[in-house]
Amino acid sequence: MTGAGFRHATPENPSHTGNTEARNDAGTKTGTEYPRQPPEERRREGMTTLSAADHSTSPPTITLPRQYNAADDLIGRNLDAGRGSKIAYIDDLGRYSFDELAARVNRFANALGALGITREQRILVCVHDTIDFPTVFLGAIKAGVVPIAVNTLLTQSDYEYMLGDSRARIAVVSAPLYDTFAPLLGKVESLERIVVAGGEGADSVAGLMANASDKFEAVATTCDDPCFWLYSSGSTGAPKGTVHIQSSLIHTAELYAKPILGIREDDVVYSAAKLFFAYGLGNGLTFPLSVGATAVLMAERPTPAAAFKRLREHKPTIFYGVPTLYASMLADADCPTRDELAIRMCTSAGEALPEEIGLRWTERFGVEILDGIGSTEMLHIFLSNRPGDVHYGTTGKPVPGYQVRLIDDDGNVVEGPDEPGELQISGPTSAVMYWNNREKTRATFQGPWTRSGDKYSRNAEGYYVYAGRNDDMLKVSGIYVSPIEVESCLIQHPAILEAAVVGHEDEERLIKPKAFIVLKPGYNRSEQLAAEIKAHVKAHLAPYKYPRWMEFVDELPKTATGKIQRFKLRALAGKP
Repeated sequence: MTGAGFRHATPENPSHTGNTEARNDAGTKTGTEYPRQPPEERRREGMTTLSAADHSTSPPTITLPRQYNAADDLIGRNLDAGRGSKIAYIDDLGRYSFDELAARVNRFANALGALGITREQRILVCVHDTIDFPTVFLGAIKAGVVPIAVNTLLTQSDYEYMLGDSRARIAVVSAPLYDTFAPLLGKVESLERIVVAGGEGADSVAGLMANASDKFEAVATTCDDPCFWLYSSGSTGAPKGTVHIQSSLIHTAELYAKPILGIREDDVVYSAAKLFFAYGLGNGLTFPLSVGATAVLMAERPTPAAAFKRLREHKPTIFYGVPTLYASMLADADCPTRDELAIRMCTSAGEALPEEIGLRWTERFGVEILDGIGSTEMLHIFLSNRPGDVHYGTTGKPVPGYQVRLIDDDGNVVEGPDEPGELQISGPTSAVMYWNNREKTRATFQGPWTRSGDKYSRNAEGYYVYAGRNDDMLKVSGIYVSPIEVESCLIQHPAILEAAVVGHEDEERLIKPKAFIVLKPGYNRSEQLAAEIKAHVKAHLAPYKYPRWMEFVDELPKTATGKIQRFKLRALAGKP
């Protein structure tokens, strides 16, 4: 929904900026320069300096002024570059130029002030991927307010916990989620108001912005001020409020998006990973805004059919996926042909990408998937494969600007190849703490190093190989077994769509691998098939690694970001 002074986007009015005949799908004008506004009209008093980066060095040299506001930078750089009429976002209802995005952000920043929300106070943002997400998220940051982006697929009790933990004064929620939040008003002491995104009336985002000015001078925050929170996905238990500062967003763009992805102004990007997820936030907000690219947003869940629709209709050049989706897309009968798509770059994160899936994707589409790893704590990818240097089955090498090390069980740095250790990271995008959780903050953030909780090894060529979470690693007959290695072998069997491996005690109370398996359509569960699958693993891995038990399931428990919740499978492993 849009505020006063805006024209609503419809199929008949695909661009809010008027004549679109000379624009491509991203709204890029052909054969002409974008009109430039006079500097005094496009910049405000005070916040006149944006971040800068020198990419002739490795890692890039990034310069941020002490007085720095992330939203002002991400929007202001596009206005300064004369991209005001270019399309910034395409969602399910229409297209929105950089000028319109800037105006919406300013209106929402003013609306927060009218509600009495002041600097450093917090708001909960539970919004589907529509234009309202960047409006609310960036509007809050520009006003010095701290937005907390949360998973839109959680339960009422989850939201009650997050609201109470964060003490957010208002919750901005998409209209379909209102009934989940409404009972919490009056129940959570700090919650004063629910604002509806995509709705109508005085308590909607559109209603609040209707009479708000589209002029707003960014609050003069510093680069070290709290900027936003993300709650950890809960793959290992209760979520934690992870606090990031103003400088974090632009660092991910300058260190990863520009040098590794090579993202450009003429790119159209589409992320199946949602904006509330650290991976998706970079993909669909920070990265495109950092260069003036166009981002495609999708409110619905990222099923293969939904992804195919956007890939065919909007012709994105960069596609950000997760392993589960890549596997499902390849298994779908409606999977596009190579000539139907325009993708030049694909990435994967959230879980390790099995080698088999990467090879099949590249064979079908002629495009490599850059598998990498990031985290809520580090905000985006810090270890990644590179274009032209993809080694499927590995997570690549450190992104310049980040350092990584492996630590063994005795606390020593692992030096030799193929020895497992806990991955630890040092870099400028690390969160500063977990809110209201000193014990876990001290355990995770140790000086310049952040503990990932992931086990890795480094092969002789220097590529890092994922071995599972610290609490996922199995010790079978005194030897470490990586669940990921066994899972990667399992999904090479033609009957298996997905697999997850956890430890389970045998009658001697010794730990052995147990597999939970989702079959592809057309295959039936049977003891014979289970025996065939066990034989398949024995033929490809050391005998002690094969699953002693096999359970066929309809689906694996996952977070909304696609991570398998192995702690839930471990709880189920002993039950019939």
